[in-house]
Amino acid sequence: QVQLVESGGGLVQAGDSLRLSCAASGRTFSRYGMGWFRQPPGKDREFVAAISASGYKTYYADSVKGRFTISRDNAKNTVFLQMDSLRPEDTAVYYCAVRTGGSYFDESGYAYWGQGTQVTVSS
Repeated sequence: QVQLVESGGGLVQAGDSLRLSCAASGRTFSRYGMGWFRQPPGKDREFVAAISASGYKTYYADSVKGRFTISRDNAKNTVFLQMDSLRPEDTAVYYCAVRTGGSYFDESGYAYWGQGTQVTVSS
């Protein structure tokens, strides 16, 4: 069983930055890819970014490409999401998850979700 705890969310203004963290329990963290998803108010959860187990490969949704950066520190069992140039449409609950197979871009490829952290961007 893997437990994930997200942190770093908050209320910011458009153009500001935030850094989300996701701390994972378990000694096998470095074996799995990780992903960030978000669920805007009243909408379905959507893919944001993902990173391979080694950290060498990263994947982004078009809506965040060039503004968000995913990274990981396997020694600390933590994955990060640096969010710059935030926009009101980035407002959502952000979740991290462990990729267990399949597409990096689809929820079905992930198990073990965190509880989420709220990000609110005001205009």
